[in-house]
Amino acid sequence: MGEIGILSGQPQVVPALAGGFLSVLGLCSLIAKERLYLSETLLAMVYGIIIGPRVLGWVDPGTWSSDPFQLTHEFTRYALAIEVMIAGVLLPKKYVAREWVSLATLLMPIMSAMWLVSAVVIKVVFQLPLLQALAIAACVAPTDPVLANAILKGVFAETHVPVRLRDILTAESGANDGLGYPFLFFALYLMRLGGGKGIGTWFYATWVYQVMLSIVIGIVAGFVARKALRFASTAGWVDRESFLSTAITLAIMLVGICTILGTDDILCCFVAGNSFTWDDWFRVETKDTSLQETVSGLISTAFFMYFGAVIPWAAYTRADMLDPWRMVVSVVLIMLLRRLPVVMASYKLIPAVRTWREALFAGWFGPIGVSAIFYAIETIHQLHKHEDSNAGRVADIVYPIVSAIVFGSVLVHGVTIPLVLLGRRVKTTLTTSASAMWNPSSGGTLFRTVSGRFTGKETDADNTDIVVTTPRASPALPPPPMHS
Repeated sequence: MGEIGILSGQPQVVPALAGGFLSVLGLCSLIAKERLYLSETLLAMVYGIIIGPRVLGWVDPGTWSSDPFQLTHEFTRYALAIEVMIAGVLLPKKYVAREWVSLATLLMPIMSAMWLVSAVVIKVVFQLPLLQALAIAACVAPTDPVLANAILKGVFAETHVPVRLRDILTAESGANDGLGYPFLFFALYLMRLGGGKGIGTWFYATWVYQVMLSIVIGIVAGFVARKALRFASTAGWVDRESFLSTAITLAIMLVGICTILGTDDILCCFVAGNSFTWDDWFRVETKDTSLQETVSGLISTAFFMYFGAVIPWAAYTRADMLDPWRMVVSVVLIMLLRRLPVVMASYKLIPAVRTWREALFAGWFGPIGVSAIFYAIETIHQLHKHEDSNAGRVADIVYPIVSAIVFGSVLVHGVTIPLVLLGRRVKTTLTTSASAMWNPSSGGTLFRTVSGRFTGKETDADNTDIVVTTPRASPALPPPPMHS
């Protein structure tokens, strides 16, 4: 007969805390997302901080493994792989071929500018040599598909952001995660091997082997999986549940294959997702199921709950280059300068971005998240493996710096939409009140947005501002005379 007792170890506490949060968040998800416009990732990160070692101390993932980064590395790897696979699957038919100009512009010159601007900020703020700053900046250069999904889904995005803009930002966030490897290894090879030899090794080891081989594997794997699934579906061999989960299982398989071969697993999964739905058949068949969106939401919420518990707060109390003021300055400058100026300056070269308002949205919402943590830990592993003499303290400081930037991105991008909507409501209230004061008999003139809220303007399908006025009520007629 067993004894009665309470188990309070982390293997028992963690499922209860995580499951409880997800259950409560699910019960009020419409209020959080469609009324308050709060990001689930922001709420999850705050919850992780509260239950983590810094506040309540109920959960400490750092004690779960002898290697403090092993679990985080694998978590980020599989989260990214599934997210970029979903991003590729959700894109329309032959999307990369149709929008290759926009995608190439975002992935090459704009992403390069984001990398260099971030490197300059990190070099100046933390007083690092240029190559070391380039290595750290490579971690935060890609936009994150996990956070991008949180921003580009939901009522606000579907109401205010054109499908065309959402598609290109989804494609960019999926593709540039895999292209973070060339930026990272450019700095690592130069630190390790020097000029000529480093660039030569970078070209054949990174571009030819890691990038090109991953693209080939992704195209072939996606094509074969699509043909096999269609044949099995036509023959009546596959049930609905297995049919819907094919893309996710394909992503997990490709992570294993690419890890064995030492290629770029993240880029491979994105390419495979595009190849898998190249003819749009799978996307059309699954568009009413919401399985991909459900899986994406669970992954993003679970990861940022975990991230909140592993933020290295202790590193920011040391009296060295990780001073809190340096962290704050670097986060603010990177948020403002990393992406927004270059997108605003070059949006006319991006066919999918048609107006300066769209460029403003695309430039501001370039979040930094899971991919940055993944590349930071990859940097640490590479430096420890090869013991680069020119790397300095990069292995010690890259994770705290990147974690601070990710924290800032989740916080800033998570509160931007609520603050914008709050500002619009305050402005509308003041405008309406002033109009009523000047002309109370007319009731004022009201303007509406696409969402139906009274904010000033309405936008049609071509993003042309339409002024919609509420007609004034006709004065009431006097009553007819009374006859006896």
